Amino acid sequence: MKFKGTDNYVATQDLMLAVNAAIALKRPLLVKGEPGTGKTMLAEEVSEALGMPLLQWHIKSTTKAQQGLYEYDAVSRLRDSQMPDADSQARVQHIENYILKGVLWQAFTAEEPVALLIDEIDKADIEFPNDLLRELDRMEFYCYETRQLIKAKNRPLVFITSNNEKELPDAFLRRCFFHYIKFPDADTMRHIVQVHFPTIKQDLLTVAMKTFFDIRNLPGLKKKPSTSELIDWLKLLVAEDIPLEALQNADDKVSIPPLVGALLKNEQDVTLFEKLVFMQSRNR
Repeated sequence: MKFKGTDNYVATQDLMLAVNAAIALKRPLLVKGEPGTGKTMLAEEVSEALGMPLLQWHIKSTTKAQQGLYEYDAVSRLRDSQMPDADSQARVQHIENYILKGVLWQAFTAEEPVALLIDEIDKADIEFPNDLLRELDRMEFYCYETRQLIKAKNRPLVFITSNNEKELPDAFLRRCFFHYIKFPDADTMRHIVQVHFPTIKQDLLTVAMKTFFDIRNLPGLKKKPSTSELIDWLKLLVAEDIPLEALQNADDKVSIPPLVGALLKNEQDVTLFEKLVFMQSRNR
């Protein structure tokens, strides 16, 4: 079982090696990188390429590790215990009726191997990764309410993504295979774009790519435009039929491109960019 890339996802050689190393070691693959570099899409494409169902757990700042295992719905059980009908009274006798299975429980008890995505783990509290050490290491956990030891029938292929917004604990990192997705260079980016827009005009693509990298390389940007934002911008350029002349500058200096709001997402960066363009226009 090896990942060799897909038609919909441009995977570099080192990324494919990382995925296959995690499969061989039977360890979670921790993927870090800038937002919009395809970390989540990687799990989707690998699971599809390997023919594995994908279970997704999208982490929020309020997410607790216990939610990925199970939750006990005590409120519903109390409500059912107060109902006079026979169905409610029969249901309340079995505590397993009030156990809400989380994604880890579903992954562990699946009849066939599955892929499991724990998305944006760095959004959670710092203790969140530590609370999953045993579960990811031994692939088991204990349900105290039903007195069951839940063990994985088949070890899931685990993907964990992080936007690198906070450091993860060493004990957690030790249990993962790590890969950092570097921002694509111009050649790789061209391949990525052509996957999404196979019929795009090459002259438009060349000029748009130059404009994108010129903006991305500006010093002082608070948030640099990402791969996904380039895709969105190109989609708009094609949909609005923006002429090539609107992207080009006669003296090859940086200018404000059309629909720049698809690339720059806060007022500080837009103001900085406008000031730079103004200063360059004064120096012509």
